[in-house]
Amino acid sequence: MRPTSASALLTPSPPSLARANVVRGGDALATVILTYALPLLVLTSTGSTMLTGLVFAAEWIPRLGALAGGGALVDRYGAARVFRTANAGRTLLTALAIPTLSTLPPDSATTIAAVVLLGAACGGLAELSFLSAETTGADLSRRAGPHAHRIQAWQLGIDQGATLAGPLLGGLLLLVGGGTMLAAVGALSATAMLVHPAPVSRPDTAATAATAGLRTGWRTLRTLPALGVLVAGLAASNFASGLLQASAPITVTHTFARHPATLGVIWSAAAAAMLAATALCRRFIDRFGLWPVGATAAALASAACLAAALAPALPLYTVLVALLMAAEGVMGVVLRTMRAHLIPAHAFGSTLSVTVLLIVAPMPAAGLLVAAVPTQMLPALVACCALLQAAALAWCFACLRHHTVSAPRTPSSKEPAHP
Repeated sequence: MRPTSASALLTPSPPSLARANVVRGGDALATVILTYALPLLVLTSTGSTMLTGLVFAAEWIPRLGALAGGGALVDRYGAARVFRTANAGRTLLTALAIPTLSTLPPDSATTIAAVVLLGAACGGLAELSFLSAETTGADLSRRAGPHAHRIQAWQLGIDQGATLAGPLLGGLLLLVGGGTMLAAVGALSATAMLVHPAPVSRPDTAATAATAGLRTGWRTLRTLPALGVLVAGLAASNFASGLLQASAPITVTHTFARHPATLGVIWSAAAAAMLAATALCRRFIDRFGLWPVGATAAALASAACLAAALAPALPLYTVLVALLMAAEGVMGVVLRTMRAHLIPAHAFGSTLSVTVLLIVAPMPAAGLLVAAVPTQMLPALVACCALLQAAALAWCFACLRHHTVSAPRTPSSKEPAHP
């Protein structure tokens, strides 16, 4: 009989991977449906862009707060407990909101208030479940050893598949009724909650409290230079791509004189390209290694962003945006793989919160910059930021040139494994 290696013992079994995929898929799809469908529900019911923006803001503001303290909750109570609690809460909230949306007029003050409150509460719960799912995915990656990037690519593909299907499914459900849409979200949340394995052991109760989670994450990040360099490079890249995304509606309607609905086609094509690139990059990483694939994706992202800023026609612009999003999907796999191996298990949630905040923070800043710059100057602004993006990513991957992701570290007695 062939001897069993230590890495084989650590590799997740197919049933555990299948369960993890169902859990993550249900949770991600429920989140995306609510994110897109609630503002659309208000817009179609009232015609008010102000109320639509209010609902969108109500969904995202609690998310930032949940990112700030949610990682410490995951470290303290365990990924499984936080995930199941968040999805149980979303299931309950949607069940309570269904009678309101089914019986009252959709443009009534009570209905609008219920939608705003639902969006705020579910937005915060969505980030808690996301942090928990990421922590569970990191645990699977550590157990997968040299095949960690396959786990991360597959889970990122699930997220992107939900991003691609969620808006379409949410729109179709809204055609039937708001109550039907909420019932579908509740069913997805309940499925994710029930399929997720129950915690079998209590995590480290001495873990950092939620109020100190960011301090713990920041201290951990400072001790991991490779992760800090990667996060800095991706944050700079996010600023450039954020400028491109924030200026896209203006570019489509003013520069190319097309209907705003055309933007939906562009983002659908970009999501499909991102999903395909994420699926294919696993084979390239197997063959060429993590660093060469990541560096190539960084070069493609910078070139695509620069070319999209100067694109003379809509078809070329669409192709370049899709190429940019595909390259960013591959860089996402690189980040997740390195993050899963570098961050200690006992502080993963807190450190994850800090890394996500640092990478996402440039997005609203990019939106404010687009709002402050005259329309005719936007192409030059995006082009300049694309050059800065190229410089930042070149520095990032130059620093990581000799860094490799090794086999997973076996948790010590001071580093309790997540359930």
